Amino acid sequence: MTQTPPTANSMRRALRRARDGVALDTAEAAVLLQARGEDLADLTRSAARVRDAGLEAAGRPGIITYSKSVFIPLTRLCRDKCHYCTFVTVPGKLRRAGHGMFMSPDEVLGIARRGAELGCKEALITLGDKPEERWPEAREWLDAHGYDDTIAYVRAMSVRILEETGLLPHLNPGVMSWTDFQRLKPVAPSMGMMLETTATRLWSEPGGPHYGSPDKEPAVRLRVLEDAGRSSVPFTSGLLIGIGETYEERAESLFALRKVARSYHGIQELIIQNFRAKPDTAMRGMPDAELDDLVATVAVARHIMGPSACLQAPPNLVDAEYARLIGAGIDDWGGVSPLTPDHVNPERPWPQIEELAARSAEAGFALRERLCVYPEFVRRGEPWLDPRLLPHVTALADPATGLAREDAEVTGRPWQEPEEVFTAAGRTDLHRTIDTEGRTGDRREDFDEVYGDWEALREQAAPGLVPDRIEADVRTALSVAADDPTKLTDAEALALLHADGAALDALCRIADDVRRDAVGDEVTYVVTRNINFTNVCYTGCRFCAFAQRRTDADAYTLSLSQVADRAEQAWQVGATEVCMQGGIHPDLPGTAYFDIARAVKERVPGMHVHAFSPMEVVNGATRTGLSLREWLTAAKEAGLDSVPGTAAEILDDEVRWILTKGKLPAATWVEVITTAHELGLPSSSTMMYGHVDQPHHWLAHLRLLAEIQQRTGGFTEFVTLPFIHTNAPVYLAGIARPGPTLRDNRAVTAMARLLLHPHIRNIQTSWVKLGTDGAAEMLRSGANDLGGTLMEETISRMAGSSYGSHRSIRDLVAIADAAGRPARQRTTTYGEVPAERIAAGLASDGHLPELLPVLED
Repeated sequence: MTQTPPTANSMRRALRRARDGVALDTAEAAVLLQARGEDLADLTRSAARVRDAGLEAAGRPGIITYSKSVFIPLTRLCRDKCHYCTFVTVPGKLRRAGHGMFMSPDEVLGIARRGAELGCKEALITLGDKPEERWPEAREWLDAHGYDDTIAYVRAMSVRILEETGLLPHLNPGVMSWTDFQRLKPVAPSMGMMLETTATRLWSEPGGPHYGSPDKEPAVRLRVLEDAGRSSVPFTSGLLIGIGETYEERAESLFALRKVARSYHGIQELIIQNFRAKPDTAMRGMPDAELDDLVATVAVARHIMGPSACLQAPPNLVDAEYARLIGAGIDDWGGVSPLTPDHVNPERPWPQIEELAARSAEAGFALRERLCVYPEFVRRGEPWLDPRLLPHVTALADPATGLAREDAEVTGRPWQEPEEVFTAAGRTDLHRTIDTEGRTGDRREDFDEVYGDWEALREQAAPGLVPDRIEADVRTALSVAADDPTKLTDAEALALLHADGAALDALCRIADDVRRDAVGDEVTYVVTRNINFTNVCYTGCRFCAFAQRRTDADAYTLSLSQVADRAEQAWQVGATEVCMQGGIHPDLPGTAYFDIARAVKERVPGMHVHAFSPMEVVNGATRTGLSLREWLTAAKEAGLDSVPGTAAEILDDEVRWILTKGKLPAATWVEVITTAHELGLPSSSTMMYGHVDQPHHWLAHLRLLAEIQQRTGGFTEFVTLPFIHTNAPVYLAGIARPGPTLRDNRAVTAMARLLLHPHIRNIQTSWVKLGTDGAAEMLRSGANDLGGTLMEETISRMAGSSYGSHRSIRDLVAIADAAGRPARQRTTTYGEVPAERIAAGLASDGHLPELLPVLED
């Protein structure tokens, strides 16, 4: 694409800003990408200084790295049609060459074993995107070999490579979903996917290099990079230059990569790869990217990404011009194989490692081997490395530097779950002492790292800090709500969600009338005990003050016998239910949840097990390699009776990715819940509000829940969860609002009643979060349920709720009395409670004798 060259003035100004270390903007970067001659030499000198400062700070000055690897092309089938690619082929050609649709396990392991014998430490597994979605032959191969999809085969072969050869898998399976990352993270220390470009026109316009390739849409690929960061996966990405993009588009691509890197701190390296035309492709007549173009792009990338970034340029694509790339600011040569060719660029053989070392030395750098996962992430450990991979990584890594031990023995090691998972540890009395001693500190020690980049989040969250107000006809909306709330339009519903003063009072009266007609006047409650079996978690939810690192002072994990003891205690004082949820502990195997449910049922067969949030369900399924349906079926067989509809927060990913770094996307939450319902496992539904959300998010959330209920009928109730801000990281960082106002609470409760009518009959208010007076007010605003006695509660208390962790039966009846209503005990599914259970509860008032007094309101 012909472009007007920059003026001499604009080039001088941009070079000066680069020399002075001033942050560049997109226009300046586009100018510098066109530097040539002495201007390019000036640019590379300043880029090299930035690189050198970063290496000095990282403790490896004068070091350039590479990974000794084998290249395993697991399948060359792909659903995409990139116009420059010779890696991808079609089933007929594979058959004629005597190859299968996928490499067989023997072929994969044969390459990996030979690589291990040669001292390689990385198995680079590359393949086409989702071939089974285009080629029936790929689907047939997977079915015949017992794999649900390509990702399942990638996972299985990664485990075998770890166990049988000791190589560390680095996975390049193309576009992955958030769930795919959860499936693959336990089997691979690093993954990657080239961004290539953010120029949408190269994908959307006929004749473009990515036209007809669904996985090359820039927005899709950026989402993959973000999901990798959310999942704490060390990730490799980069640009493919010279495929028709403008300099401005190339600069925009670099800034997009920088944004992801800053937001999640998970980009371990950027590859700057130059296009090379290949015969028998649609782009065979396109000129190769020039060396000067590559050098300038590396230098600009170094200035944009900064000193701590790791930049790589493949050495086999530059005709031995190694010194120019080193001078431009790279610090890594990428994977180099003594055994296998570069299957993506088969016409370009790898250089000999000895030659690479010699050329690096000529430029003043010592060549050192690294692992597929970069040193920074080796040293970070959790949550970036799964516990099941730690033995494999530490066996090959130098503990002082995080680089590879070149003399390490590369041999297979078991890939297995950690032993003795359910060993009581830490502050196991937190359920009692949280009310008297409180938490040790107001935040985790890794506050500044574990949640991502607060500055990037602050910009993203700004619109939610002050909710928009709207001008609408509230009077008309109230009339519709009173006549038939199912006929409320979105505009009318949004107007009511903003109601205040007399209009809000009228709204709450209407909601209360609808409540009376739907479920009567009885206020229901359940005698239940919360059992949070661990608070060790590395998911990085920014609203959660419950999660702790395993080394934090307030961290704890219960043993199975302690879980069962607590369930038995609860049964003795009249409980009909235990509600069990915990952090996403990295040591917990996916089957641990079955053990927990089974332990309760074996000790107390009559107890209803209401357990495992959708996030825990996904964690269990991905760790076991089971589908969601298979995992939930097994959980049900182990004793699971129903599922909490928590982890919903706000079912809008725009909001979710501010609230949480690594929790499941909204679509996955819906998939878990609907699958549970289809299997006969009912669930609650929830919404946490009052943080960075706005009323239009509440409306969409409630509409979605109503739609799910019409399809499945599986929700037992809707629970309002006001955001507790006091110790929430997102509030401490100055990003979230300080929880909802009383107006918000009344409006949300009332509108939940109206918008979910008649599909979800029960609306629950939370005394834990609102206290006695607040809960009574919500009972006058459309709610009919108070939840449970809880007996212990640590999640809201760790967040800073001041309303204690237990309410007796008498306490709950008193809240109903305050609202002028009778109270009735219920089961989890709102059925009648056996007389024996009612008698046991009344005898003890639903109160555990060992618990210390709770705080007063």
